[in-house]
Amino acid sequence: MRTLSISMPAVFLAAAVLAACETPPPVDKLPELTYAHLGPLSFNAGAMQVVTGYIPPMKAPNVDHLLPTPPLKALKRWAGDRLFVGGGKGLVRFTIANAAVTETALKVKKGLQGAFHKEQSERYDAIIEASLEMLDDRGFRLGFASARVSRSTTVREDATLNERRRVQFELIETLMKDFNAEIERNIRQYL
Repeated sequence: MRTLSISMPAVFLAAAVLAACETPPPVDKLPELTYAHLGPLSFNAGAMQVVTGYIPPMKAPNVDHLLPTPPLKALKRWAGDRLFVGGGKGLVRFTIANAAVTETALKVKKGLQGAFHKEQSERYDAIIEASLEMLDDRGFRLGFASARVSRSTTVREDATLNERRRVQFELIETLMKDFNAEIERNIRQYL
């Protein structure tokens, strides 16, 4: 009768390989943020221009580039869905000055006390700032409107990846609602 001998390193290697094969949970598909349903904002101008003055740093503490819908993308989509020119001369220029989201680690209780309390472990601070200018055919400013809005939210330390993505999505969704209300009010008042 033959016996099979297996070494301990082989057992650990097999366990590691099996653990590596674990399938990660599926990532929830979040809706796309669109703004066409809000109706067009039409201007008597011949051309439309979107200028990006904000360059994402792509490093901590900034996380805007990692979000399901980065605010820079949401602002560009907003401009594409809402701003229209209806002929005439001149230019409408939409300038994105800021579209940042930063992440800050919050203090959580450790040890035995921390085992029984689930706390907020990260805070996301978001800010967007953009302006709209009407320029005549010579480049002189005829009108100007701007908006700057910010929001913050936190996430619990035991939140899953999908729950974190949902919190981030809702932060940008709400931030863009605030932005839309502010810029629309200023456009109607100053342009």
